[in-house]
Amino acid sequence: MKIEYRETSKDLQTRIDIHQRFGSRDIDAWMLELLSPPKGIRILDVGCGAGKQLKAFHDYLGGEAELTGGDVSDELLAQARQLAQELGGKIRVDRLDFDRRFPYEDGSFGLCSCCFAIYYASDAAFTIGEMQRVLASGGRLFTTGPLKDNKRLFYEVIEAATGKPIPPMPGSSRYDSEILSAVRDAFDDVELHRFENPLRFEGVEPFLDYTRASLSEDRRLWTGLFQSKEEFEALMRAIEGEASRRLQEHGELVMTKVVGGIVAGKR
Repeated sequence: MKIEYRETSKDLQTRIDIHQRFGSRDIDAWMLELLSPPKGIRILDVGCGAGKQLKAFHDYLGGEAELTGGDVSDELLAQARQLAQELGGKIRVDRLDFDRRFPYEDGSFGLCSCCFAIYYASDAAFTIGEMQRVLASGGRLFTTGPLKDNKRLFYEVIEAATGKPIPPMPGSSRYDSEILSAVRDAFDDVELHRFENPLRFEGVEPFLDYTRASLSEDRRLWTGLFQSKEEFEALMRAIEGEASRRLQEHGELVMTKVVGGIVAGKR
């Protein structure tokens, strides 16, 4: 079954900015510390979006790598191509649907990354198999995704504000179960790492900005809570009331991002 997903560049950037402003840890620095990719490596970033990981790899390696990014969104691909042009170096951006065979030869890359995207694959085993196929012997897979206790405050506030259960999220409901299992089936050496980044809000506005962007990512996931614009705004008012109450009670709102990072090696 295909999982519907829509993320606009505005929503994505809003969340990235809030992570950087209110968090104490940098997830890209964590990724690079885990992987320590060598100069000259060929890297494929699947679901590259606007190119955030491509830039992280480019900066870390001083441009001394062959980077390829792939995504299915024309809007995000245009931004990734613009970024690649600005950065210079060997950066290629392709249209890539991870539900179809990748347009690359076997053993083409030394590292294949897929950050916050793999759990939207229709058939995760197929997509992971494609990443395994295009990796060279000795190459590594790296993926990230939310774990079950990710941003607990976000869901607690919505549930308290609405009195309704939270629908299953594609990431936290699949990542350390179905996705991890599929990686273990396809790769020889697999490790699951944990990253935590508490976001501390002393006011309600940034929490509301984050919530609005997150709910707007894919309205289809939240049809049990709202369908029209009017219902969405009514939901946001209810969330604002609950978040303000908790802020007054505790003095701050702490929403912790809890992310899993799977590193797998191909022999």
